[in-house]
Amino acid sequence: MKFFLDSANIDEIKTCKDLNLLDGITTNPTLMSNAVKSKDEIFDLYKEILKICPDKPVSFEVTSTEYSEIMKEAEKLIKLSDNVVVKIPIIKDGLKACHDLTQNGIMTNMTLCFSPMQALLCAKMGATFVSPFVGRVDDMGADGVQFVAKIRQIFDNYGYETQILAASVRGVSHVEMMAEIGCDVATMPLKTMLQLVEHPSTKAGLEKFLSDFSKIA
Repeated sequence: MKFFLDSANIDEIKTCKDLNLLDGITTNPTLMSNAVKSKDEIFDLYKEILKICPDKPVSFEVTSTEYSEIMKEAEKLIKLSDNVVVKIPIIKDGLKACHDLTQNGIMTNMTLCFSPMQALLCAKMGATFVSPFVGRVDDMGADGVQFVAKIRQIFDNYGYETQILAASVRGVSHVEMMAEIGCDVATMPLKTMLQLVEHPSTKAGLEKFLSDFSKIA
């Protein structure tokens, strides 16, 4: 399973890359609003992110909801680099844009997925990625893991190549369960990624080893 960093923070992206855990990056308007002070700074930040991650998929999200405007935004984004993934909400005009961008060889990430049927539509449009929101589905009182498992089954039934990118993961257990059901990608904040390596027994065992070793004359 690929690990994507869900962040627009330059220091976090550099840390993740230094650990060799960076398979890609996802951003969204909320993350961007926390990273810049004005809209004029957004494309400068995009360029800085792409310098750090020049050869992995990097998702930048459109904020338009009408087809023509989505396509205009997409055109600006894809000029930045060949590894830019145009992130689009799953709405009617978004699906149309996904189809047309895919036909032109542009990578897409269809976001805000809350049902298996939405995911199926994205696969039919040829989306590169579809992003089911696991944690938010849990928040709604449903089973987020089972939700993604249904998408996996549907895609496998028909041989769709769209990659399932689990978003809104709420911790290590979500990442583990996504791996168990065959999710292609999990995107997560740096805190969650770093927690993947941690285990109290590892910490206790290491402390014991080092303590015993220190007793050697």
